[in-house]
Amino acid sequence: MRKRLTSLLLVGAISFGVLTGCGSKVSSNVEVNSAESNAASESADTEALSQDASTESTSNGGATTYDQIKSNGYITFATEGTYAPYSYHDDSDKLVGFDVEVAQAIAEKLGVEAKFTETQWDGIIAGLDAKKYDAIANQVSITEERQEKYLFSTPYTYAYGAVVVNGDNTEINSFEDLKDKDVALTVTSNWAEVAESYGGKIVSTSGFSESIQLVLQGRADATVNDNVTFLDFKANQPDANVKIVATSDEATESAILIRKEDSDLQEAINGALDELRSEGKLTEISKKYFGEDITVEE
Repeated sequence: MRKRLTSLLLVGAISFGVLTGCGSKVSSNVEVNSAESNAASESADTEALSQDASTESTSNGGATTYDQIKSNGYITFATEGTYAPYSYHDDSDKLVGFDVEVAQAIAEKLGVEAKFTETQWDGIIAGLDAKKYDAIANQVSITEERQEKYLFSTPYTYAYGAVVVNGDNTEINSFEDLKDKDVALTVTSNWAEVAESYGGKIVSTSGFSESIQLVLQGRADATVNDNVTFLDFKANQPDANVKIVATSDEATESAILIRKEDSDLQEAINGALDELRSEGKLTEISKKYFGEDITVEE
């Protein structure tokens, strides 16, 4: 079961990682024009273009991204801003969420301020390539394909595939028990592939919210998703009569995504995460949003 589930999740993660476009909602950075000026007026224009691209590595003097971060006193993270509970706006329109608070805690350890550029998921990695921000804090899964082109911090989120059933259900206790059962899922999702691989019959839904409602109403036998999504649901609806009966053996790990050349920034962020983990800060943030600690591997 472990090999089959891990293979399916990996294929889904890799296909999900091919990103195009760059539709930033808020773009506070402007790319540095690093071409040499041959006249005083051109130099002035270059300076004006460069002042907001303060965290980009420059070709003059070999300053790294981390050098610029320390010099400017802030690090810019990309995040969606529409992805609760990881990155979203609260009732007062303040940007909040699990990933947002982790990024802020990292910045504090680095001795700088955390700033955020909100952008759509489809263009978030392209924006990192274009040096519109320094790193991405938005539940970016670690895949072999991404590791070929980028650096990752140490993981700060571990998510496991989970079979969720009605609290009164006693027939389903494993992935294998999904055979010939009605499983509520989005038909194009990676989880639908997982359920079908165990013989489950897919009941089409628009997403987890609808899937869990069908399970609660007895119109579906189960649904499959990551355990973190379920924990978020239970944190908001603790009395809902649903339960996890099985989880995958291996986790999907998420981490801060960094450009390949920024190894000194990666080292600094890893050091910050190590301190936050040992101090219990990552656990504290996790329990605030999920009621459990998703920052450690089970």
